[in-house]
Amino acid sequence: RSSLTTGQGTLEDLLQKGSEQVAAGYIIYGSSTMLVFTTGDGVQGFTLDPSVGEFYLSHPDMKIPERAKYFSINEGNSRFWDDGISRYIDYVKDVDEADGRPLSARYIGTLVSDFHRNLIAGGIFLYPKDKKNPQLPSGKLRLLYEAAPFAFLAQQAGGRAITGDGRNILNIEPESLHQRVPLIIGSKYDVDMVENFLLGRA
Repeated sequence: RSSLTTGQGTLEDLLQKGSEQVAAGYIIYGSSTMLVFTTGDGVQGFTLDPSVGEFYLSHPDMKIPERAKYFSINEGNSRFWDDGISRYIDYVKDVDEADGRPLSARYIGTLVSDFHRNLIAGGIFLYPKDKKNPQLPSGKLRLLYEAAPFAFLAQQAGGRAITGDGRNILNIEPESLHQRVPLIIGSKYDVDMVENFLLGRA
C-alpha cells in the first residue's frame, strides 16, 4: 500500500503493518498447480487447467477447519524450544479421542506446502523462537514477505497467526525490511491453545 499517490515508492511504504496489506497469495506446484490468494474479501483457490493454460476457480471462499488435524513443526529442534512449545507438542501427542487427539505430525519444511495442507485439511504450523542459533533469536521467517502475507491469508480463511508472545502477526510494526519473527499459524482454536501454553494459561 503506497503512502503516495504519485512518484516512486519508498522504504516506508514497505514498512507497514500486515493489517495494511491489500493482497496476499501463493502458487503451489505438485500434482496440480494452484494459485491461492486474498484481496481482503475471503480466500480464493484457482487450479491450472494445462489443456487450455488457464486457471479456474476450484476452491471458492476457502475456510480453514476450526480444529487442527495436523501439527507441523521441526521436531529436530525440540531441545532448543521454550517450555511452552514443548508442553504443547506433548499435549497434542497425548491420546484423548473426545478432544480429537492425538494430532498427526506432518512437516514438509516449506511454509507454503505446510500452510496449504493445513488450510485445506485443518492444522497448525509452528516455527517458534528457539535457542539453536543466537544470531536468530526471533526465528527464521521474515515478517514482511513470509509471516505477514500468510497471516493475512489465515485471517481471511478464519484462522489466526501469532508470534507466541502475545502479538498478532498482522499488528506488528516492522522495523526493517528483513525482520524475522516467530510464526504460529493455522486453525484458530489450536493457535489459541498454543498461546495459552506459551503465556502460562495451560
